Amino acid sequence: MAVIKHTEEDVALLARLMRAEAEGDGKLGMLMVGNTGVNRVIADCLDFPGIRNIREMVFQSPGGFEATQKGYFYQRAREQDKRLARRAIQGERQHPASNSLWFFRPEGACPAQWFNQWNTGRYKAHCFFAPTASACPRVVR
Repeated sequence: MAVIKHTEEDVALLARLMRAEAEGDGKLGMLMVGNTGVNRVIADCLDFPGIRNIREMVFQSPGGFEATQKGYFYQRAREQDKRLARRAIQGERQHPASNSLWFFRPEGACPAQWFNQWNTGRYKAHCFFAPTASACPRVVR
């Protein structure tokens, strides 16, 4: 059962985001980006109040994803990427992105904190950061 409401258009949109942000990190890295996006829809806290669906999450401004400003994001979603997006929407979680609301690709090591949010780990090129349970109880479960 899905953890957030979605349409097939939403699945394709999330798939495009996952691919554009993390294709170089493989399927697992793409799933982690999907975890982060789904968490932002669920969160209703910190940088993400009022985000209620995938479209609002993907195109949030300010605070959205850099990939939406690049042409690669606007290519049609591939079926294999849509399958990964559905897994994220169904609630499949991958550590270190299980509770993450943010990620970025640093030049070197992951900092312990990023904008006052704690690092939960790194997967290939990306560092993931999660809020505390008291700050975002809907996400950190």
